[in-house]
Amino acid sequence: MYIDVEYPADKAEFYRVLSRQLDLYTGGETDRTAALANFSAVLARAFPHANWVGFYLISGEELVLGPFQGRPAVSRIARGAGVCGTAWLEDRAQVVEDVGCFAGHIACDCNTHSEIVVPLRGGDGRMWGVLDMDSVLPGHFTDDDRRGLENCVEPLARFA
Repeated sequence: MYIDVEYPADKAEFYRVLSRQLDLYTGGETDRTAALANFSAVLARAFPHANWVGFYLISGEELVLGPFQGRPAVSRIARGAGVCGTAWLEDRAQVVEDVGCFAGHIACDCNTHSEIVVPLRGGDGRMWGVLDMDSVLPGHFTDDDRRGLENCVEPLARFA
């Protein structure tokens, strides 16, 4: 059963509480799909202005849709395409304040205005997928969110 929490406004404290929530719902899980599904569900509750939260997993030369919360999405993304493919190509997180200004943005929901994509890495540092979050608010995600989410996804390295 999900336990609603009051997320603090302070970003550092927000990510401490969020990390505890994520660990509560995914920490003991050994199945990757189950862990990623609950991970995306917790994030969707923690970010009320997010209209899409989910994962794309590397399969050959493309990213394939994984567990998510939100409207139906593109199932496959080529390396270098859109924000997710760019994160994979550049091997780094992407924080996009206005997706309308991002060349090649893949629009799945016309209500999306900002996006953040964070790489998922194994213990060897190699990327195996990305966490993708969209928001209805312009400029919703910040560099603090990038750092906070990078820390949050670290325990997922066990699923590489």
